[in-house]
Amino acid sequence: MAEVHMLSEGYVKDGDRVGSTVGFVRDGEALVVIDPGMVPSRSAILDPLAAMGVPPEQITDVVVSHHHPDHTLNVALFPNARLHDHWAWYRDDRWVSRDAEGFEISSGVRLIRVPGHTEQDVATIVDTPSGLWVFTHLWWTADGPVEDPYAPDPQTLHASRARVLDLPGLARIVPGHGPAFAPSSSTPR
Repeated sequence: MAEVHMLSEGYVKDGDRVGSTVGFVRDGEALVVIDPGMVPSRSAILDPLAAMGVPPEQITDVVVSHHHPDHTLNVALFPNARLHDHWAWYRDDRWVSRDAEGFEISSGVRLIRVPGHTEQDVATIVDTPSGLWVFTHLWWTADGPVEDPYAPDPQTLHASRARVLDLPGLARIVPGHGPAFAPSSSTPR
């Protein structure tokens, strides 16, 4: 089963400061970085990886939950990785079209489509010994916001949240701009 490590905890603060929650997943040969976007400095991503003995050249896959710069700014730190989004994966000059829905990066890491914050949102589902961890921007933090101010269709956002919250074995949600949390009955749907 896969193991999850948080590289950088995201935030929105002081009016113009925004940081992406950046995750790392190790599942056998697969070394996956999720949402390597805006952070205080690149060392916020690279130093925790180095402490685990993982150089950026060894990362096999990078997933972006959506195409906003605060979640994509540092994808080029990983020169050998496949980059995954909602409709393809990319490496060097290859563009391999595929729907994200159900795409398996490894036996313990898969993608699903969860439109909400944008129409192209992807969630990364990680099967760990403690249950499923879901990296998603359907929530910015554990508190929501209840209504995402950027969501093009609030009904779609709420339907995607319900889909994630109904996943069997769901243990943790990793939101776009905050610490991982255990979902509860008070989690905004």
